[in-house]
Amino acid sequence: MSRRYRNRRSRGATPTRLALVAVVLAATGALTATFVSSGGKGTTDAATSLSDYVAIERIRPNVVAPRTGPMASTGRFTVDCGTNRIGKFSPDNPVAQPGVRNGAEHVHDFVGNLAITADSSDAVLAASGTTCVNGDRSSYFWPVVRIDRSVRAGARDVRRALAATPGAVVCPTVGDRLPAVPVSARAAVDRRLAEFDRLEAAADRRVRGTRGADIRVNNDVLNWLRVRRAATLTAIGDTIRAAGGRAPTGLVALADCDVSYDGIHTRLHTAHTTAASAATPQVTCPSVRDRLPGVPRPALAEVDRGLADLDRQIAEANQRLVTSRGAGDAGFVENAVLGPLRAKRTALLKRIADAVGRSGARTEGLDALAPCTVDRRSGQPATPPTTGASPLPEPQGPNLELPNNTGRILRPEAVVIEYRGNAVGKVVPMPRFLRELTGDAKPTSRGPANARATWTCSGFGDRLSDKYPICPAGSRVQRVQDFPGCWDGRNTDSANHRDHVAFADRSTGACPQGFTAIPQVRITISYDIPRGVQRSGRYALDSFPEENHNPFSDHNDFVNVNSTRTMERIAACLNGGRNCR
Repeated sequence: MSRRYRNRRSRGATPTRLALVAVVLAATGALTATFVSSGGKGTTDAATSLSDYVAIERIRPNVVAPRTGPMASTGRFTVDCGTNRIGKFSPDNPVAQPGVRNGAEHVHDFVGNLAITADSSDAVLAASGTTCVNGDRSSYFWPVVRIDRSVRAGARDVRRALAATPGAVVCPTVGDRLPAVPVSARAAVDRRLAEFDRLEAAADRRVRGTRGADIRVNNDVLNWLRVRRAATLTAIGDTIRAAGGRAPTGLVALADCDVSYDGIHTRLHTAHTTAASAATPQVTCPSVRDRLPGVPRPALAEVDRGLADLDRQIAEANQRLVTSRGAGDAGFVENAVLGPLRAKRTALLKRIADAVGRSGARTEGLDALAPCTVDRRSGQPATPPTTGASPLPEPQGPNLELPNNTGRILRPEAVVIEYRGNAVGKVVPMPRFLRELTGDAKPTSRGPANARATWTCSGFGDRLSDKYPICPAGSRVQRVQDFPGCWDGRNTDSANHRDHVAFADRSTGACPQGFTAIPQVRITISYDIPRGVQRSGRYALDSFPEENHNPFSDHNDFVNVNSTRTMERIAACLNGGRNCR
């Protein structure tokens, strides 16, 4: 059994998941699965719990802006990246769960960067196209909102299912994210990679010893695991560097793991086949990095260039699929995407094998890794071609549905992305490839400490709610999501994806000690939702299964891929007190 397969096993073919997708596996490519709740409130017209909704007039004003000081940076820089009319949807979360495909178990709207996936490198992001009119290649993404008239599981049903469901620890893979490993370091790196399997198995046993989302146990286990994974990742990087290899970048992002409760699905949902859709296709290629043996020192630089080119080729193919939606029949995909990609990969893999062979034993069999496939997200599980593992089901059909995340995706009417200043002092440009997240997608299983109220209505900007708002006539439902505006001055990510940034003090606007003010991102998303839908509780957020559309699980993620010059211009605009675009 390969390391890569073992590292993916908690996303693998468990009995729970097999029961869920059995009908899919029995189907042809023309069929897919639609998920319908077997719980709910006893009627096919059941809605999300009305206790999750509140008339916005009943929420008292609670937004207090700190008083600005004489040195405040009061400007505002607005970016227009559109409203995802191009249709880039994905259940990946490249910030919170890098390397874990479909890890969110719910669908995100993406604007900005066109190439981003769970596996994207910084180089891929920098070379991507974008939906932003000013050329900003940053990625901004958030859970979709749906209108659903089908049965959803009621809160009581979810609590019962959660109480009977053991969690499973899920971690990013590491071997397929490493640079070329020198021959002299290969054995040591392999031992470290095997340590990840042992750590994950030990953590998984502790979590599976409980039933239901025990916040204390989950956080204790995940913190224990994060510390040990971070240390092992550091050791791997040091080993590669000491042997003359390229210093790995971004490994800290792979330290954090999660607890999945996707087993809830088979307790609450059944699957029904419907016509398939070719929505949101994605290229899937065999991994090369974890198939390479140790690389002779003279070949390291050329092999690393080849690996980076392989990443870039996949990103370009995925971007073409996104921008050519509607033209993606089988002939187009083969002739315009897969055929050219296969030819390029064949040439690159030969170049990598030749580079290794000039200084040592030639690596044979790499040419077998050239062919890729296009997963049309049409009901077939996204099985990596070289591992046989079965990840979580892909989004299904024209509405990109997942278990308990069903119904028509509601497109935003407006998305306003702003970079804002600091109430106390000037801001410094944020570093390129800074990753930030706001809110918490899992307050039920990991606690509410990082969750944030985001919901309001247009015209009621003085108040935010942790419930879905019911807005008066003429007012739009809005989500207002503020990101941290303080930076530790060193890191673009951290082991838990939070510690390298911080929120300014709510009262004073000052950054915590040791942190520096940077442009603070605010994203305001507006929806036109019929008042009848609001009053009857028929719109809701996509969520993890244990959250059951909890409005307090709202969240947003951001990767800064602005050029250095653009970010300097943003900081100057804010510090100068101007409004800019």
